[in-house]
Amino acid sequence: MKNLNMFCMSMKENHLKFIKEINYIPVGLGEGEFSKDWIRDNTGDNISEKNKYYGEYTFHYWLWKNYLDKIGDGWIGFCQYRKFWSTENHNLLPNSLDQLRPLILNKIPKSYENYDSILGDEYFINQLKIMKFLKGGFKLIINKPSYLFNEKKRNIKFHFDLMHGRKNLDKAIELLDNNNRNDFNNFVNQKVSFNPHNMFICKSKQILSDYYSILFPWLKRCEKEFGFEKLAGYGLTRLYGFLAERFMSYWFQKNTKFKNMPIVFYDISGKID
Repeated sequence: MKNLNMFCMSMKENHLKFIKEINYIPVGLGEGEFSKDWIRDNTGDNISEKNKYYGEYTFHYWLWKNYLDKIGDGWIGFCQYRKFWSTENHNLLPNSLDQLRPLILNKIPKSYENYDSILGDEYFINQLKIMKFLKGGFKLIINKPSYLFNEKKRNIKFHFDLMHGRKNLDKAIELLDNNNRNDFNNFVNQKVSFNPHNMFICKSKQILSDYYSILFPWLKRCEKEFGFEKLAGYGLTRLYGFLAERFMSYWFQKNTKFKNMPIVFYDISGKID
């Protein structure tokens, strides 16, 4: 019996056959042409014009406003055409579609039944090579050389400043609601890892609704602070998606009983007809 509704996001029509083969729900993002077999984020109440800045969250917004009540029973999950869930903890970088297929999650195991949500295995910032820090934020390191020698200081806040604009995370946190502002601030200043790629699976529509009802009003307030026109380069253009990624880790860890699951990396583009 199927116990998983997995939405697989893509920007290319020719991914449809593969997504259907693995029994996932195809979601078409971006401005490309898609057949009627795809769910799109540009109908009904939507923010699809912000996809360049929000990434996959333009679909999450559409889901929240237009489709959440229509999803069937079971777990609700999200993946991408180049990142997939797996219960395997080996061969997370397969070399072919034949290696990828048996790794892909198709049912939530019984061992996860007592949990509310599933998050990707943690991404540890303090384990990144020193050269990556020097390349990405030389001025930041020069101002505080202790970052190089104290792993605890290489936290989520430090990494965000390095990759997505100094003080931007602080400015965004100031715009959070009172129930989350201090806790999220503590999270990013104390944690040296987060659950990456804006991928998660949750057990109920209510959990999703609760998450979206905090996330999207916050991002809307952030738009008044950062706008869109001055967001140049990948690290800033997707600023809203990166803010959501850090907040996702915090919110699900705080509000649900969660368990981690590996993520398999394989870009199906160019590998299928």
